[in-house]
Amino acid sequence: VQLQASGGGLVQAGGSLRLSCVDSGLTFSRYVMGWFRQAPGKEREFVAGISRSGNSQYYADSVKGRFTISRDNAKNTLYLQMNSLKPEDTAVYYCVGDPTVITSSMRMSSAYHYWGQGTQVTVSS
Repeated sequence: VQLQASGGGLVQAGGSLRLSCVDSGLTFSRYVMGWFRQAPGKEREFVAGISRSGNSQYYADSVKGRFTISRDNAKNTLYLQMNSLKPEDTAVYYCVGDPTVITSSMRMSSAYHYWGQGTQVTVSS
């Protein structure tokens, strides 16, 4: 599994960005996938997670109603649509995946074996 994230950038508050994460491996549909982020001086935090089929999504309270996680298993791609962005959303965003994650562990960074390289999102006020 090799995860390659893209789509970050600089946007004004209230704007939108869509992050993508492509898996170059062949077993994408077997993996629970998610997004974490880390702001300068802060701990890495869970943003969103999605089941293998894509039928179930999970969000941090801070992004619920603004962010949408989705996946296209035919394209081996994970997405994060981010709307109504706020300056506090500024961080490096990482896509993650693991075949063994269970729902109760989905918000734990230690549950994921595979991490992408991160993409910077900067929201100006």
